[in-house]
Amino acid sequence: FCFFNSVAIATRLLQQRLDLRRILIVDWDVHHGNGTQQVFYDDHRVLYLSIHRHDDGNFFPGTGGPTECGTGAGLGFNVNVAWSGGLNPAMGDAEYLAAFRTIVMPIAKEFEPEVVMVSAGFDAATGHPPPLGGYKLSPACFGYMTQQLMQLAHGKVVLSLEGGYDLPAICDSAEECVRALLGDDPRPVSQDELRRLPNQNAIDTLQKTIAVQLSHWPILKQTAHLVSCSAMGATLGERDESDTVSAMASLSMQQQASSQLQSPERSREVSVEPMEEDEVK
Repeated sequence: FCFFNSVAIATRLLQQRLDLRRILIVDWDVHHGNGTQQVFYDDHRVLYLSIHRHDDGNFFPGTGGPTECGTGAGLGFNVNVAWSGGLNPAMGDAEYLAAFRTIVMPIAKEFEPEVVMVSAGFDAATGHPPPLGGYKLSPACFGYMTQQLMQLAHGKVVLSLEGGYDLPAICDSAEECVRALLGDDPRPVSQDELRRLPNQNAIDTLQKTIAVQLSHWPILKQTAHLVSCSAMGATLGERDESDTVSAMASLSMQQQASSQLQSPERSREVSVEPMEEDEVK
């Protein structure tokens, strides 16, 4: 599909000219970025994170399985969320939101990139026939993913337009991404998708990816339980957990304060008690 890998070339230039040590590449093109993976497979300075249709190696180009984690110094710096199960059902917003909250963002935040490069292919968007993708992502979902990535690297995020063959889908999706890059709020993801649970094929893929990557990224333990939740359910769950932690911390502080208040009283009680020697006298 590509003769020149603009993201890989730009990343190498950032390393050479600016001496950047931590560059994150997020590739959400529906096809695996086999060239990008190959270029940085042994490079710990570049974290390559791809979300793509894989179908157990039966979807073009067939690379990018979950066990492809890098080699040598780059081991653990190659992460593939390799969707399988074909189009029964097709992946949509709910599945990509689950991937972002349980794998992409936790690992990306742990990595602390100096800049984020995005292989922004839009062939996972609604409107592409099965041979070219067949997935059902909305423009709003692409905007949301961009907005999430803007939390990293002090907002130093670069999107490089890549795959996409349906002109309206490309235009609408790119527009939402630009909104996010400008600091504006993109259109919200639909309530139906926010409430929808990820399909079982997606859950299986995410669980397999976490199992493979856990030794490299222990942070995934904290989000693994959210894999099967809807976006809305995961948000409520995190909020409840945060409230519980805050309540426990508050209770602990109250107990400490109470203990400190009681200690002077105890001290005075001890000081007024007669010593055994005084009683003898």
